[in-house]
Amino acid sequence: MSKLISILGAGESGVGAAILAQKHGFEVWVSDCGVIKPQYKTELEEYGIAYEEGSHDTAKILSSEKIIKSPGIADTVAIVLAAKEHGIPVVGEIEFAAAYTEATLIGITGTNGKTTTTMLTYHILEKAGLNVGMAGNVGLSFAKQVALADKEYYVLEISSFQLDGMHTVALDYAVLLNITPDHLDRYDSYQGYIESKFKINQNQNENQRFIYCADDEDVVNQLQQHTTNAQLIPFTYSGGPLEEGAWVEDDQINIKLNKPKTEFTMSVEQLTIAGKHNTYNSMAAAIIANSLLIRKESIRESLSDFKNVEHRLEYVGKVKGISFINDSKATNVNAAWYALESVEKPIIWIAGGVDKGNDYEALSPLVKEKVRIIVCLGKNNMKLHQAFRKDVDMMINASSAEEAVRLAYGLGETGETVLLSPACASFDLFDNYQDRGNQFKRAVRNL
Repeated sequence: MSKLISILGAGESGVGAAILAQKHGFEVWVSDCGVIKPQYKTELEEYGIAYEEGSHDTAKILSSEKIIKSPGIADTVAIVLAAKEHGIPVVGEIEFAAAYTEATLIGITGTNGKTTTTMLTYHILEKAGLNVGMAGNVGLSFAKQVALADKEYYVLEISSFQLDGMHTVALDYAVLLNITPDHLDRYDSYQGYIESKFKINQNQNENQRFIYCADDEDVVNQLQQHTTNAQLIPFTYSGGPLEEGAWVEDDQINIKLNKPKTEFTMSVEQLTIAGKHNTYNSMAAAIIANSLLIRKESIRESLSDFKNVEHRLEYVGKVKGISFINDSKATNVNAAWYALESVEKPIIWIAGGVDKGNDYEALSPLVKEKVRIIVCLGKNNMKLHQAFRKDVDMMINASSAEEAVRLAYGLGETGETVLLSPACASFDLFDNYQDRGNQFKRAVRNL
C-alpha cells in the first residue's frame, strides 16, 4: 500500500510537488483552504490527483507520513501546528524535490535583487549551452521540472519562507545578496529574519560555495557568529582588491577565483542593467559562471544583453521629454532606495500603498538630493507626508495609477523622470504589484 503525502496549497509549487510525489509512488492528497485556480485544478485532474478546496480534511492530513507546505502558509497555521504535534514532518517543495535530482543546485536569496540575479544567472548558463532550469520563487515549479524533464543545473530563487521549509538540502552554490528589514509580520524579530536568510548556507560542505555581499553590514555581522564549512566568496563594490571574490575598481568588475584558478574583468558600462544594486547582482552571477568555467566571452555577452525582469526598474517610455520607469516590484524601503539611487535626478516619485511598518529615514538624503515632487498613491498617505514633506517642493495624493501618471506628467518638465517605486505593498488599490505596474504602464501609453 502506498504511503500518503498531503500537500497544503494548490499553487505552482503545490501542484508541482503533487506530480513529483505521484511519480514516485506516493498516494497524494492536495488540500487548499482557498479557491484553487482553474489552471491548477485542470492539471490535478489530468494526473488523477485527489484534491479539496475551501477547507482542510484534518483527519486525512494528519494520517500522512509527510506534509509538503506552500511557502505562503505560515508555520503558525492550526493545521501545521497540529501536524507538528503529531510528529509529521512538514517540508517545503524545494526540500522535497531536491531529494529526487542529482543536479547542481544554485540557490539565490536576499531581501532585494534575487529575482534579477536568478534570471541573470539562468540567462548566462542557458546561453552557454548548459541543461539548466529556473525555479523556486520564479519560473515553473522545481518539483514539476524534476518530475517531467530533470535538468543538470537548477537556478533557484529562494525566499525566506521557502528557506524555512528546507532542512537537509545542501546547495552547491548559495548566494546571499543583502538583508534589510522585511516580512517582520512573519518573524518574531529582525534577527529571526536574518537567521532565516542564513539557512541558504545550511548543510554546505567544503566543496560548495557561499557567495555573499561583503558590503552588507547585517550579513557581515551575522557571518562572524555563523559557522560553515563552505568556501566563502565575497563580492564588494569598493572593498577590493580581494584575494578571492569580486570587486569594482575604476568602473570595472574584477573577479578572482583560486579554485578553479580564473580571473575575469568587464566594464560596468557594458552591463545592460543599470544601478549599483545591479552591479552587485551581476558580480554574484558572474562568480557562479566563472566557477562553472563558462567561457569569459560568453559571460560578458550574456551580461551585456540581459533584459531585466518586468516591473523592476523597467523603462516604459518617454513622452514629450519625460521618461517613465516602472519599479512596481519595489515593495519595501530598501528596494525603493536602490531605484532612487540608480535614476538620474530630477525625479517625480510615485510612492505609497500598504505600509509594512516602514522606516523612511534611510531614503531622506536621496529624496532631498534627487526628488522634486512626490505623488502619493495609496489609501492612507499620512506616513509618507510626515516623512518627506520637508524634503521636496510638492507632495500630492492620487487614488489610481491613471491619476498618478496624469498628475506626474502634468507637473513634469523635459529631462525629468517619473519613477513608480512604491516602497509599499499594493493591496489597498491593486490586486498585486504586477497589477499596479501594468496599470501604470497602460496609463503612460494612454498619455
